Amino acid sequence: MGIFGRKSNDTDTAVATLTVDPALAALTGEYTIDPAHSSIGFTVRHAMVTNVRGTFAEHEGTLNLDGANPGASAASIEVRIASVDTGIGDRDNHLRSGDFFDAEQFPLMTFRSTEAEQLGGDKYRVTGDLTIKDVTKPLSIDLEFNGSATDVYGNERVGFEGSAEILRSAWGLTWNAALETGGVMVSDKVKLNFDISAIKTAA
Repeated sequence: MGIFGRKSNDTDTAVATLTVDPALAALTGEYTIDPAHSSIGFTVRHAMVTNVRGTFAEHEGTLNLDGANPGASAASIEVRIASVDTGIGDRDNHLRSGDFFDAEQFPLMTFRSTEAEQLGGDKYRVTGDLTIKDVTKPLSIDLEFNGSATDVYGNERVGFEGSAEILRSAWGLTWNAALETGGVMVSDKVKLNFDISAIKTAA
């Protein structure tokens, strides 16, 4: 099953493609990402020897899945930068500052899908537009569709998880500090992690 796809003529809306399959007909409808059961985070190398992990606690997004007409489907995600959480308050404040995200001036990070390709089974490579600060660049995410289910409260859900690697400098996140032993404090390479559960809100 595909999740995301090509853009419509509306530049503010990213369009998804779904493989035409009888099982997808029941998934047609509008979905809202459930932040209580979803996670958007990152991993970055620190001081050349270990990894720092963080999440963004506040995010929202929508899926509009159309199993009969995949080109009419849409998806988008918005992440509130100020909600960054690495478990260390001083580090989080530094990430929110102008050295990194400048959360006061650029409060949101967004991703909108543009196309997808099937890699086999439920695995896909999704390409879209990632905007951080005032920079928008294409990003490809390796994605696995985890299926659909009805939870104990009667909510119809779909789920997917994925990851991608970026060079933060490409989005203007260039702050660093040299180490006495060589190398730098923060790696340019960052791994983004997505684990999403979305609830159907309308047929």
